[in-house]
Amino acid sequence: MEIRPILSALMRSKVAMILIGLQVALTLAIVCNALFIIGERLERMQRPSGMNEADTFWFGSNGFGQGYDPFTVLRADLALLRQLPGVAAASTTNSVPMIGGGWGTGITLQPKQKTATADTAIYFVDDKGLDAFGTHLVAGRNFKPEEIADLTMGNRLAPVSIIVTQALADKLFPDGDALGKQVHLDEDTPASTIVGIVDRLQQPWMDSRTVEYSTLVPAHMPYGNSTRYLVRTEPGRRDEVMKTVEQKLAESNRSRIIGRIRTVEQTRREAYANDRAMMIILGVVIVALLAITALGIVGMASFWVTQRTKQIGTRRALGATRGAILRYFLTENFLITSGGLVFGTLLAYGFSLWLLTHYQARLLPWYYVPVGCLCLWALGQLAVLGPATRAARVPPAVVTRSV
Repeated sequence: MEIRPILSALMRSKVAMILIGLQVALTLAIVCNALFIIGERLERMQRPSGMNEADTFWFGSNGFGQGYDPFTVLRADLALLRQLPGVAAASTTNSVPMIGGGWGTGITLQPKQKTATADTAIYFVDDKGLDAFGTHLVAGRNFKPEEIADLTMGNRLAPVSIIVTQALADKLFPDGDALGKQVHLDEDTPASTIVGIVDRLQQPWMDSRTVEYSTLVPAHMPYGNSTRYLVRTEPGRRDEVMKTVEQKLAESNRSRIIGRIRTVEQTRREAYANDRAMMIILGVVIVALLAITALGIVGMASFWVTQRTKQIGTRRALGATRGAILRYFLTENFLITSGGLVFGTLLAYGFSLWLLTHYQARLLPWYYVPVGCLCLWALGQLAVLGPATRAARVPPAVVTRSV
């Protein structure tokens, strides 16, 4: 198939060619970046929290009235929770992964160090905290009951012992010797000894760049008269235990209000609701762009077939086969699409660099654009196939009928 006659014919319809080429270019740029963002969001939504999410729930208790002692109440609550049928472990905690709010601080290796070695989330737990979270020790030991302190909001954070996640341990001590080492949770606090390392426990903040850096501190720490509890149940008994817990705690103390009881699975759904919505919106945009691009190619090719009916009939009368006519239109569309894809490649990486500069997004991986080009080439050929087949069916006699 001679390319030069096709290019000459296209030069007589520059506007349509340029519009379709731009449409293909924009589609490639937007679809590639949108698919990459969807992939990132999906990967983010599937990150393991480090908890036993299927069997765990949490809730808050808010006390009121004069003489309310949160430490007395929390000890009574923990004793009640731990003896309920179906409860595997229960602990107080200030926060939960994916909840969106909690305590964070910088962790340093030297006293008076001005710049933190790493930023970490702080989880206040007791000696049953690891069991309640469902996370697993990979080195060291759990907290001992005598290490659990009673802290209030005004106390300085200076625990003697702490447990850190594996990711944080690797950040602080890349040589892998974190166990037994001392660190500081603030530049002016005494040293804390790392007595244990857990495999994973994410921070409460999903947008954190250090989401795997968490530290467990042995302490009961209510917020005024408010206490948060974390309960892990025996497998399959979570919903049953939730109902019992709400009833028993409400009966045990009338001077407080039990907040909404939430499962960790519900917390995950709520935490990633915006990511899920973004994925749906981007998916709709991708489908719409591909449909519009395909319809544009169909409309352009159909118009050209109608406009060139006499020309096609003449070629057929001079001996051109149906296959030759079909290849002509497929080649013509391939050239237009290819020109658009070249420009679209530049747009795709340019848009990715803009996102990197303004929103700290990751750079678009190189393989997205080649795959996108192949898909749009295939889409273009499929879209033009109908009009091209119709053109191939134009009989040679159409020339005589049009005279």
